[in-house]
Amino acid sequence: MGKQTTKLVANNKKAYHDFFIEDKYEAGIELFGTEVKSIRMGKCSIKESFIRIHKGEMYIYGMHINPYEKGNIFNKDPLRDRKLLLHKSEIAKLGAKIAEKGYTLVPLQVYFKGSLVKVEVGLAKGKKLYDKRDDIAKKDQRREMEREFKQTFR
Repeated sequence: MGKQTTKLVANNKKAYHDFFIEDKYEAGIELFGTEVKSIRMGKCSIKESFIRIHKGEMYIYGMHINPYEKGNIFNKDPLRDRKLLLHKSEIAKLGAKIAEKGYTLVPLQVYFKGSLVKVEVGLAKGKKLYDKRDDIAKKDQRREMEREFKQTFR
């Protein structure tokens, strides 16, 4: 068995800004052929998407996959709800966590693992405004230190 390669297609950087990511899960996603071809070309966005559990099944809402140019009649709605594939026990565990106050599920990235499309799902807790300000301040501080460090070695 050879090593499986992973190829990142879409990343959700905003999720790390708006949430504390406490745990990560890898889920498969139910797609049609033209959607897979479109994702292979990098035409996928998860910026505005979110995940919900409904009747024991997990769905991703708002994930945008551009229609495949050569797909004509086989193309599906770019914003349709798509089912995520996880074991029932994992979905039940995540459902119990979400029932706790402040937890939610966010898509972190979409990638190919071999020939399969996978979605990294993050169990997240929302950040307050002051947490976001702290993160921005730390980032600015680090950037300033790197700038000073570069100047000392010139």
